[in-house]
Amino acid sequence: MIRPDAIPSPRVYFRATLMYDAPMFSTLYRYISREILSPLLLGLVTFTFVLLMGRMLKLADMVVSKGVSLTDLLLLIAYLLPNFAMITIPMAVLLAVLLAFSRLSADSEVVAMKAGGISLYRLLPPALAIGALAYAAATLVSLYALPAGNVAFKKLLYHVIEARLNLNLKEQVFNSAIPGLVIYIDRNDEKSGRLSGIMINDERNPKEISTIFAEMGSIASDQEKRKITLHLERGSIHQPGEKGKYRRLEFGEYDLSVDLSKSVKSFEKKEQDMTLAEIRANLGSGGVSRKLATEMKLELQRRFALPFACIIFAIVAIPLGIQNRRSGKAAGFTFSIAAILVYYIVQSFGRTLGEKELLPPALAIWLPNILFLVGGAILFRQAAMERRIEMLDRGIAAAAALAARIGSRSSS
Repeated sequence: MIRPDAIPSPRVYFRATLMYDAPMFSTLYRYISREILSPLLLGLVTFTFVLLMGRMLKLADMVVSKGVSLTDLLLLIAYLLPNFAMITIPMAVLLAVLLAFSRLSADSEVVAMKAGGISLYRLLPPALAIGALAYAAATLVSLYALPAGNVAFKKLLYHVIEARLNLNLKEQVFNSAIPGLVIYIDRNDEKSGRLSGIMINDERNPKEISTIFAEMGSIASDQEKRKITLHLERGSIHQPGEKGKYRRLEFGEYDLSVDLSKSVKSFEKKEQDMTLAEIRANLGSGGVSRKLATEMKLELQRRFALPFACIIFAIVAIPLGIQNRRSGKAAGFTFSIAAILVYYIVQSFGRTLGEKELLPPALAIWLPNILFLVGGAILFRQAAMERRIEMLDRGIAAAAALAARIGSRSSS
């Protein structure tokens, strides 16, 4: 008789690594990446359009009042895009990852993955990969496209004003194309550039307001000095003097110079317009003021800190999206905007401390990245341990209520 304990019990083999096969993870990562890429592209277009609308009034005014051509207008918009990209790329990464994981969580796909033995940490690589690609793109924009775009924008703006100034001097109309000057001309020969019957009211210096009359004149520009000169012939200058006195000066020829850099604000090359090599060369030469040196150091750090926000936002957005599983895309969009707003408020606060030299430039600019990275790591760990965060839940609920209120108002 065979004893029961002598009979070997059947062994059941569980393939614990079934869900960890390389092909399985490759498929999973491609799936998550597709979920992120669609809202990423949508976010880039949406945020760029919103920022462009803020400049549209000024650009439209240039078309209407200064006669800027459509080609020049499109070029000006193109030169503004690197400035927008520095903001829109990190914003789009945060929105895309948040919406993707919010959708996965709402459809219980995250729960299914966890039930299959996949932790939240294993879902991080596709978001980090897209964040790293966005970081690389934003860094290229920051180091090369941004300074080139700023310089090209200002140069084109100068050429537009220079080219259109004589064209804007309409006959028998009070022209105010140049700030501080009101110009009236009786005749404007556009072919020869000769003006006749000229009256100019010069109010650039409120203490010395003058009125100038001239029979003939012309306009010449100096691109290097960024000045426009009104060459006047056979006229007179009239100025009110002290105690009711009146002064009149006759002239055969008179040149009225206009500094165009005052008409085009911020025309001088600033730290935002400099390349990385130019900033380092200026700092190394020691020939700049202390204030300008501080601003250059801050700008140098900003060129790398702002693109790095793409990686940090990718980490922060995962727990935010999982917590936001029942509030919908509108609440996710609102919550992402709130997170971005907090980031840029902290960045502005840090830059102010850096400008006042209360913090070193590196710490001042990297402060929001450090805070968001620490906060994102804590939120991610809490989400991986499936712990709810009351403060975050309240914030998401408030964002959902705000989105619902905005939706009800727009529908009504």
